[in-house]
Amino acid sequence: MLTLPEVEALARAAHEGQTDKAGRPYAEHLAAVAEGVRARGGTQEQIAAAWLHDAVEDGAVPEEWLEGAELTDSVKEMVRALSKRPGEDLPAYTARILSTPGALLVKEADLAHNADPARLAALDEPTRTRLTRKYATTRALLGLPDPHGPLA
Repeated sequence: MLTLPEVEALARAAHEGQTDKAGRPYAEHLAAVAEGVRARGGTQEQIAAAWLHDAVEDGAVPEEWLEGAELTDSVKEMVRALSKRPGEDLPAYTARILSTPGALLVKEADLAHNADPARLAALDEPTRTRLTRKYATTRALLGLPDPHGPLA
């Protein structure tokens, strides 16, 4: 099985050259989500899934890679659950997360970083408004409280 440092290195390499919506290196988001999972008491498997949570969805690694990767079935299932599929609606996506052991904590850390006011402040107003509403809707469907207070 891959060690956590190996998973981190693999995720960083897979997302090399990718940036987030604010133009920051994408690996910063992965590190923040992994740290958010750790800080919330997540397991080593959840931290591994945090490093890989966007890898399939963003095309950094193909689904076939995940199948053969030296990862536990639990990590693979969490990564699959966290990978939104083309054309998939938000209720179906969130239902899959809720039905997959361990995935909710990873998504909670992902949403917390995505909705961080300092991170959102770097975006233009229409994008910030759209994403703020999207994250609030996702949290509501997952039964998670808004860590930054009610939506304005």
